[in-house]
Amino acid sequence: MGRPPLILVTPSIEQRGVEFHDLSASLSVRYNEAILQAGGIPVTAPTTTDRAVLAECVRRTDGVLLTGGDDINPELYEKKLPKKILQTVEQTPDGGARDVRELVLIEEIFRQHKPVLAICRGHQMLNVAFGGKLVADIGQQVPGALNHRRLDQPLALVHEAALTPGSLVSKICHTRVLGVNSTHHQAVLVPAEPFIATGCSRDGIVEVMELKPDLAATLPFLLSVQFHPERLVQKHARYRAMFEQFVAVCAKPKKQ
Repeated sequence: MGRPPLILVTPSIEQRGVEFHDLSASLSVRYNEAILQAGGIPVTAPTTTDRAVLAECVRRTDGVLLTGGDDINPELYEKKLPKKILQTVEQTPDGGARDVRELVLIEEIFRQHKPVLAICRGHQMLNVAFGGKLVADIGQQVPGALNHRRLDQPLALVHEAALTPGSLVSKICHTRVLGVNSTHHQAVLVPAEPFIATGCSRDGIVEVMELKPDLAATLPFLLSVQFHPERLVQKHARYRAMFEQFVAVCAKPKKQ
C-alpha cells in the first residue's frame, strides 16, 4: 500500500480558546475521526491569509476538507440585506480572516486540481467563491421552508434530500433519497457556475452540489454538502462512504 493521503482541514475560529483565552483555532474531532477512519491523515490548515503559505499547504497535501462553522460575511454575496436579516448573521470573530483564507484555498484547489469535500459552511463558501449568492436566513427568506436549524438533533436524520439519478452522490450512497441532519440557517438556493444541484430538500434548499457533467474533469473529486456527514459516519455506511471515496481519490498517484 502507498502512504495514507494528507487531507488539509479548515478550522473554525473561536473568540476565547482554552489556553489563555486567546483567539483560537477550533476543529470538531469528528472531522478528523471521519478522515482517519477512511484511511487519510488530517492536517489542520494554518490561520493565515498569506496566499503563498496557503498555496504551499494545498500543494503539500493530497486533498482539502472545507468544514462548517460561523456564517460567511454577507458583503461577499449580497451588499444590501434588511437589518432584521443581518441581525441573524453570526460572523467569525477574526474580522473576516477565515472568509479570506478559505476563498484563497478554494482558488488554489481549482488551480492545483486537488480533490475537495465541502461541508456546511464549506458548501456555502464554494458557492460564494464562484460569485453565487446565499440565503442569509432561511426562516425569513424562504416561505414555507423546513426547519433546517435542528441544533437539538445534530446526530439525527431530520429530513430528506432527493438526489439526482446518476450523480456522484447517488452513486456513492446507492440511493435516490438521502436522510440528512440539519443545523444551519443559511443556504444555497441557486448554484453558481460551475456547479449543479444534485440533492435538494422539498423546500428547494440545495443539500448537495457537484461540478456540472461537462466540467467534472476539472477536479479529481468535488462533493459539496449542506449537512454534516462526519456526525453520521458511526451509524450509517452511506456517510462513511463519502469520506472513503474522497480519501480514496486523494490517495491515487498524481500525474506528473
